[in-house]
Amino acid sequence: MMKCAIVLALAITTTLAAPSDVKNPLEQLAIGNKQLTSNLYKEILKTKNGSIIFSPFSAETVLALTSEGAKGETRSELVSALHLPESQETIQQGFKELLPQLKINNKDAVLASANKIYVANGIKLEDDFKKTAESIYASGIEQVDFSNSAKAANIINQWVESQTNNKIKDLLKPEYINSDTVMALINALYLSAKWSTAFKNFNTVTDKFYRTASEQIDQATMTMTEVFKHYKNEELDTQFLEIPFKTNGLVFSVALPNKKDGIAALENNIEKVFEPQPYTDVPVELKLPKFTVETDLNLKNILQSLGVQKIFNFDADLSGLAKDVKELRVSEVIQKAFIKVAESGVEAAASTAVFVATKSARFFIEDPIEFFADHPFVYFIKYNNVILFAGKYSP
Repeated sequence: MMKCAIVLALAITTTLAAPSDVKNPLEQLAIGNKQLTSNLYKEILKTKNGSIIFSPFSAETVLALTSEGAKGETRSELVSALHLPESQETIQQGFKELLPQLKINNKDAVLASANKIYVANGIKLEDDFKKTAESIYASGIEQVDFSNSAKAANIINQWVESQTNNKIKDLLKPEYINSDTVMALINALYLSAKWSTAFKNFNTVTDKFYRTASEQIDQATMTMTEVFKHYKNEELDTQFLEIPFKTNGLVFSVALPNKKDGIAALENNIEKVFEPQPYTDVPVELKLPKFTVETDLNLKNILQSLGVQKIFNFDADLSGLAKDVKELRVSEVIQKAFIKVAESGVEAAASTAVFVATKSARFFIEDPIEFFADHPFVYFIKYNNVILFAGKYSP
């Protein structure tokens, strides 16, 4: 079972666009989602070493929700950095179509994306923003006393835990909240999915994993020979592999450099990693590490590097969020993510907060291709062409 989770939080305090020739709003979101994924990946590398996991989708969702209350340059900066369509109506149409698809609950998979807005006691949301949050983003809304930071953080953290099967704990620290906090916008994303063909437990072995060309560690490694979608990308000197889940449209993709020390070169072309590859179905002898990764991210600095400035300043225009509150600005954007890759599948979770203050052995005719993920690689999980999670395994 593969399991993933993410939470994104945005706090608000007081004191590049998708191609316009793509007519389908959902297609525009998917194109922008790939661009955002590569941009976030590049920025995260500047501050994080080793293995990482993050959710571009969780960040995109809660920040798109925030953009519904932003105006002027504040909105245009945010929409451009997220690579969302310029038209607010197109953004809304895209999320209205996409978000209901991210509700799966059966024996093969659980996929859930949940949004929630916590509002300070006495603060009223603008009518248009409230309507959009509820009807488009299916967001819950709850009043909370932010003056008691410990209690407020506990309330929000408990909701996040409940939405991510207890995989994302303690997203918010009390110090993120103070008497100026008027709103916290939260997205929680959770995935637990079974492989289309499960790895056999008895085929999991201790093998060598090359952290570098010369440094090895022991690594629990799952093995299987099966037909997979595979492509050798000569330009990137990298093999690509798609491992499907039982749920149609849900896949785990791996980009494995041919050289044991090739991860840096691959990451220099990360935007090409998330593009569709011309896969063919071939027998593959697969070796994949069994691993768990957790990552905490402060997205504020990353967003600023991507050109989002106004929303964090006192001249931000977030006047569409709340009534009778002036000088709103975003004080923090944080994300916490988790992924567990195991024999039966994957579990992954993520949460982002925005704070506003103020199978069996088989025989094949052709020899199987070797795909031995025994050195650092990039991975990502897509559902219907939208990247939910992305990361790197480099213990």
